[in-house]
Amino acid sequence: MNLDPASGADDDHDETRAVAERYARRAVGDRYNPLRPEIWQARQERQRALIALLRRHAPRPLAQLDVLEVGCGHGDNLLELLQLGFDPARLVANELLPQRLAEARRRLPGIVALHGGDALALGLADASFDIVLQSTVFTSLLDDDFQQRLAERMWRWLRPGGGVLWYDFCWDNPRNRDVRAVPLARVRELFPHGRLDARRVTLAPPIARRVCRLHPALYTVLNAVPLLRTHVLAWIGKPAFEPFAARPGVRTTNADVDALRDVEGI
Repeated sequence: MNLDPASGADDDHDETRAVAERYARRAVGDRYNPLRPEIWQARQERQRALIALLRRHAPRPLAQLDVLEVGCGHGDNLLELLQLGFDPARLVANELLPQRLAEARRRLPGIVALHGGDALALGLADASFDIVLQSTVFTSLLDDDFQQRLAERMWRWLRPGGGVLWYDFCWDNPRNRDVRAVPLARVRELFPHGRLDARRVTLAPPIARRVCRLHPALYTVLNAVPLLRTHVLAWIGKPAFEPFAARPGVRTTNADVDALRDVEGI
């Protein structure tokens, strides 16, 4: 990929077009039907883990938080946030695919701000959100540089003290070349200044589909084995103060730090 800044927009356009083409090739049928036992159990598991993360890290009451979702799909995650008590007037979302965006508009309250197209083209102000959410978006991005640019943009949109909510898979699916796993090491590369609180969730979907045909209770039994969980749910916290590089030859003393705290009122 050409990294010349002048060609960055063309590169971004190429990757977003490729993502749309990959999604067009997918034939999922009723694989994600919420009435399927492996789907509702995976969702409930993820919801419990999400609540635990929010209890630990949410900087204010949920109804006071500004949230952006990158790649909102049909709006499922936003509906879950509304059930948890988030204010619909503070929810903003983006979706690349027009059909999914239309479905999200149909399902969500009209006051939720929905934007179509490439997330990198969004004209959103820096430090305007307490939470930036992505769910299985980065595994659909096969271009490392595009991944990095999107992560950097998400980090800029995030307020200090807030966090990126991340849900994506960390094991490759050899049957699907249109996606690529994003392991924790890569997450740390994408957000080098983030404070990561992560846990493995979600029984491997191929296993879950098979065992739930036998009995839904087998999902819980096999999901107790950490190695069989294929996804990562994480809070990537943005420090209240961004780290800065020390100048060569300059030493920072404890007195300097105390003086800075006095000025900042901390």
